[in-house]
Amino acid sequence: VEFVESGGGLVQPGGSLRLSCTGSGFTLDDYTIGWFRHAPGKEREGVACISSNDRRPYYADSVRGRFTISVDFADNTVILQIDSLKPEDTAVYYCAAGCRSPDDYDSWGQGTQVTVSS
Repeated sequence: VEFVESGGGLVQPGGSLRLSCTGSGFTLDDYTIGWFRHAPGKEREGVACISSNDRRPYYADSVRGRFTISVDFADNTVILQIDSLKPEDTAVYYCAAGCRSPDDYDSWGQGTQVTVSS
């Protein structure tokens, strides 16, 4: 399965971004999808995921209340809405199948860069 992330950019603190994760060759509805991020000098971390069964979202404590994950079934896309951005949210954001530890994944897509700076 392949994913393509998009929607990143440079925003000021307090701003918002809408990241998209599009799947090719399969239907996202059949998968649990997670969003992860990798900031310079830090370990990659999971920030949100959405269950394939009940579409219940899960969030890391660091982003809960500011990030919203959802599925656009029509476009076969998983959306990560990011609000109230902070400089510490600066990272490359990736999506992947599953909601596992980042160490369990062998490879990652290109990701999309989010930079929060004034």
